[in-house]
Amino acid sequence: MPLPNRRSFLARSAAIAAVPALAGAALTGQASAATLADSESVRPSALPLTNRHLTGHEKANLAVVLQAYRDGEGDSLDPQGFRDLFAADGVLNGIGGVDGQDSLRGTQLSGLIVFLSQFLPDIHRELKKITVSGDVVCIELSIQGTFLGPFQTPIGPIQPTGAKIDFPTADFWYLSHGKIDEFDCHIAFTTMFAQLGVLPDYASAVKGSSG
Repeated sequence: MPLPNRRSFLARSAAIAAVPALAGAALTGQASAATLADSESVRPSALPLTNRHLTGHEKANLAVVLQAYRDGEGDSLDPQGFRDLFAADGVLNGIGGVDGQDSLRGTQLSGLIVFLSQFLPDIHRELKKITVSGDVVCIELSIQGTFLGPFQTPIGPIQPTGAKIDFPTADFWYLSHGKIDEFDCHIAFTTMFAQLGVLPDYASAVKGSSG
């Protein structure tokens, strides 16, 4: 796999060379992904890390992941920037939806963040626990926002209600040479659907199974 541009890789590494000094985040153990990526100074003690003694290589990997979150925020949505963080053969696995798993590649890589931003235009991610181990970054987080845009379904859109949405997610990032090889995003879609008011049609399911 080809190495990334040296200048861009060093810039990302420098951006997290020390990971952002956020007083509020340090106190609560939580941090907004947008705030993390925007901070100019980086200090591991400010992040909800399970291990604060990161190597330079691990800090560089974490910088890439934090930038990916930044590119998925409602106020800084950057689908192309998000795609550019992946290796040429990188894959995003969206896990937990009605299809079980959707694997996205190439120009499809930004499909998940675009989908979420369409009905949650103010979407942001609250990072609760970060574990970095070599080329693997594991993050427990909540995806939050307001149901302000139509939610598209196969039979038509569900109109927004203004409801506040907050559902748990677990993300697993696998990197090499400063690029994302694989991103497994486990979303609690059932919780999200309930908060959107999209409840299961048990009656039709029972009727169909008895036939």
